[in-house]
Amino acid sequence: MSTELPRLGTGAFELRLAEESDVPQLLAYRRENADHFRPFEPVPAADHFTDAFWVRQVRTDHDEFEAGLSVRMYLFEPGPLAPVLGLVSFSNIVRGPFQSCLLGYALAEREQGRGLMTGALRLGIEYMFGEMNLHRISANFVPHNAPSGAVLKRLGFAVDGYARDYLMIDGRWQDHILTSLLNPAWTPPAG
Repeated sequence: MSTELPRLGTGAFELRLAEESDVPQLLAYRRENADHFRPFEPVPAADHFTDAFWVRQVRTDHDEFEAGLSVRMYLFEPGPLAPVLGLVSFSNIVRGPFQSCLLGYALAEREQGRGLMTGALRLGIEYMFGEMNLHRISANFVPHNAPSGAVLKRLGFAVDGYARDYLMIDGRWQDHILTSLLNPAWTPPAG
């Protein structure tokens, strides 16, 4: 299992954990896309659109990475002070007999339809299966989010089931389609 911070990318984007210096870009990304994300996310915290919230979030992301609990990476355009394009989050990492995590992702509205999320998820999944040696990645989506379902299908996620009132999204309980992807090269951890 890797303990070095991941920096993944292509010529079109860089996928990495955010730093405190990225807080202005993170805040701009969230503000610009608030209406676009609302139908697919829980109601944000009261201070979500503040610098203080995002400074805490960046610190939490690094603490959880160091503890082996999550890998929360943002898509940045290449270059210094680059804008945030999206998020790829592998959370709730559980080891032992489970060796699994949950995948969450979001892409800026203006970046939709360019293949960026599919490419970023491919890199993130390769990292989680290769470097982190997880066996399963689960990803769930609301049935009315057909584009999200299409991305998961392109990546090889299989539908595992349907969960009624699974998560409170946009202020109300909503059903979710449950999917997962298995690591074909998984090996038992040493020791």
